[in-house]
Amino acid sequence: QVQLVESGGGLVQAGGSLRLSCAASGSLSSINAMGWYRQAPGKQRQWVALITNSGRTNYADSVKGRFTISRDNAKNTVYLRMNNLKPEDTAAYKCYAEGYSTDYLVYWGRGTQVTVSS
Repeated sequence: QVQLVESGGGLVQAGGSLRLSCAASGSLSSINAMGWYRQAPGKQRQWVALITNSGRTNYADSVKGRFTISRDNAKNTVYLRMNNLKPEDTAAYKCYAEGYSTDYLVYWGRGTQVTVSS
């Protein structure tokens, strides 16, 4: 089992920055990638970014150039640095971890709220 705990959300003005953290624990050997989704009330969950164990990254077009995902293997932690935040970035941001043991597995954190004021 894998447990994920997010932190770093808060209230920020448009144009500001936040850094989210996702600390992973448990059986991590089969995990090959981690990333972030976000969900605002009344909207579908939207994929934001991912990073593989080798450090390769991908981003949604809506955040490309503004957000950066990174990892610290010593701390089993993934980060999402969010710059130039916009009101439309307001959402609950949820960390995920995916990989294979016998079959494909996905684990989710509970989320951390990001609110961007205009």
